[in-house]
Amino acid sequence: MDLKIDFFTRQISSRNHQIFLPILDEKGVELFIKREDEIHSFVSGNKFRKLKYNLQKAKNEGHTTLLTFGGAFSNHIIATAVAGKMNGFNTIGIIRGDELATDLQQTIQDNPTLQKAHESGMIFEFVSRETYRTKISEEFLEQLTAKFGNFYLIPEGGTNELAIKGCEEIVTVNDSKFDYICCSVGTGGTISGLINASEDYQKVIGFPSLKGDFLKTEIEKYTTKTNWSLQTDFHFGGYAKYNATLIRFINDFNEETKVLLDPIYTAKMIYGLLQIIKNDGFKKGSKILAIHTGGLQGIQGVNQKLHKNNEQIIH
Repeated sequence: MDLKIDFFTRQISSRNHQIFLPILDEKGVELFIKREDEIHSFVSGNKFRKLKYNLQKAKNEGHTTLLTFGGAFSNHIIATAVAGKMNGFNTIGIIRGDELATDLQQTIQDNPTLQKAHESGMIFEFVSRETYRTKISEEFLEQLTAKFGNFYLIPEGGTNELAIKGCEEIVTVNDSKFDYICCSVGTGGTISGLINASEDYQKVIGFPSLKGDFLKTEIEKYTTKTNWSLQTDFHFGGYAKYNATLIRFINDFNEETKVLLDPIYTAKMIYGLLQIIKNDGFKKGSKILAIHTGGLQGIQGVNQKLHKNNEQIIH
């Protein structure tokens, strides 16, 4: 869907797509996927949710420029650029990796994410990985203000209090029939919103795409509820890491269900979820809702790498 999104007035409820697989019949479990990926081609899933109220605040405060951070293949970068253009904002992306600025024209040509962001008017500032680690320091932000003037700051990944508010709208009263709500976890913003919006009798399960124990602390910043847990065994090596097993799973799942998954987030969550179901991790009769957080635009960049290495691509 490529319709212009009005972030300031539109309420969106995504459809729940039931999945039919032999393992689900065998274990007596119902699985639905909430198709947040269908919101928009580039501002999809949780990126739409996280930006919605931030853009409203930026507009109300009279800002004309949005500034945010991300890697060269970041879904958040492209979503901010496209959403900014839709709603009349200038956008600036602080991109990790100053080597990418050596031949900017070639970088943009070779990177579909940056290419689309550039077409949407985003100005890039490439910084070293060392500098990038200081991105939230007062000194660095002052340097950015001196260079670019006044801007509305959106954190890396988009997670802040307003993002949580937006993510709380992913689930609706119609989702109260589910026993479990599952989602992939990056910065912790999406799952925090889901936890806040969940019923007390529901269990929210997060599948981190990153290694490490820090996410629990991040999530606890945004929710006081305790009906949640993290499954940390399905990150496939860490953020933006994947292997032939995951790529094969994505293609097989798409062929069986007609649902395409992204390799960075949602595919790892669905893979892990089906493994848990296979190992009798859910009792018979359980109803599970898994959130598709979008990010499908990133497949093009992943396929470029896979093709270059003569590996199976996502189709």
